[in-house]
Amino acid sequence: MQEILSQGEIDALLDALNTGDIPIEEIDTKTGQEIKIKSYDFRRPNKFSKEHLRTLEILHNLFARHVTSFLSGYLRSNVNIELVSVSQTIFDEFIRSIPTPTVLTIFDLLPLNGSVILEANNAFIFPVIDLMFGGNGSTGDLNRELTDIEIQVTKKIMTKILEYFIPTWQDIFEVKPELYSVETNPRLQQLYSPNEVVALLTFTVSLGENIQGMINLCYPYITLDPVIAKLSMRQQFIRNFSSSHEDDYANILHWLNHCNIDITAVLGDTQITVNDLLQIQQGDVIVLDQNINSDINVLVGENLKFGAQVGLVDENLAIQIVSLIEGEFNND
Repeated sequence: MQEILSQGEIDALLDALNTGDIPIEEIDTKTGQEIKIKSYDFRRPNKFSKEHLRTLEILHNLFARHVTSFLSGYLRSNVNIELVSVSQTIFDEFIRSIPTPTVLTIFDLLPLNGSVILEANNAFIFPVIDLMFGGNGSTGDLNRELTDIEIQVTKKIMTKILEYFIPTWQDIFEVKPELYSVETNPRLQQLYSPNEVVALLTFTVSLGENIQGMINLCYPYITLDPVIAKLSMRQQFIRNFSSSHEDDYANILHWLNHCNIDITAVLGDTQITVNDLLQIQQGDVIVLDQNINSDINVLVGENLKFGAQVGLVDENLAIQIVSLIEGEFNND
């Protein structure tokens, strides 16, 4: 129910505002209560939720592990890559934050629209190139431009790194990375409007003991927009069997059919003396403690799983499974 202020209450509020007892920006004219104002920057709208950023973090921790393993083997050196931050910003601030010169790998994640940017600073690129040419991973002058030969070598290594976006995104969306270009001057890259919102992921790279580099991965919102709904934690971790590939199911079934496991049917138990055991002959009858009308126990491996009835199939002894046993005897 809406409350209507009396003329006296209105006059009292106006007098308080005129004397400065109550700041005008902190008054709700309907309730007379303090208004809590939250600032909002219209140049930097929050298009990525915390859940979206958290999912990107989980995905790209996997990407970091893949690339770490690849570079360690490819360069025959100790390489460690770690994801240190995931945030959202605008494209203009991202471009202004990276040094010049640097290495910008611009690539597409087909069939998504728009290009993604992988920025690797010279502190990472130069040691990698030096190791590929048989050096010890020295950096040299970090402020110089890359030569044409170094750019071609960088394209080769970046093409291999981009392949690891396939397993990174496979649980969300099937993508095909395609290298567009490798540039060295970020100021000349006007791929998006300055206010375009982007997700920025920053990785630290350690090569050997003393070399530290950095990699930045920039996802424009316009690129991830078609799959943004799939970046929720629920969508990522709830998997239905129907979503599995038929080939995967066939492969699992194939290998299960090659598994050997012991199945034992226990007709019953009894206790006899050692002397009786030594005198047993063909045709003798051993009385078991199993009732003829009771189900016999069937063990899979060492675990009691089923109850069964004894019978014949043609001239062969057989059992028919009639119940599933659950309880204290079931170890699984």
